[in-house]
Amino acid sequence: MLELVVFCVILLAAGYWATMFVMGRRDDVIHGKFVHTEDASALAQSAMPTPMPPFPKRPVKAARPANVQPANTGAKPVNSDALQSLLAAIQQDLKSVA
Repeated sequence: MLELVVFCVILLAAGYWATMFVMGRRDDVIHGKFVHTEDASALAQSAMPTPMPPFPKRPVKAARPANVQPANTGAKPVNSDALQSLLAAIQQDLKSVA
């Protein structure tokens, strides 16, 4: 069991090394230096993010006059007899399917 644990740790270290090498961190892999002093000042300066630009103003919609009626599209008003006949046709279709 101990051999399995040691093998897994070595396998994990090899995988980590291979990942760093493939991702372009060859200097870190070869020398083992993960913290660079010259990069520390650059990180400290960029720690404060720049503020987001303000949202643009919403466009103002033109107000419609209250007395204007919507345009008639030529559709006839539906009466209850037409709706009843439509309902009967749908029910007949459902009965024929079932």
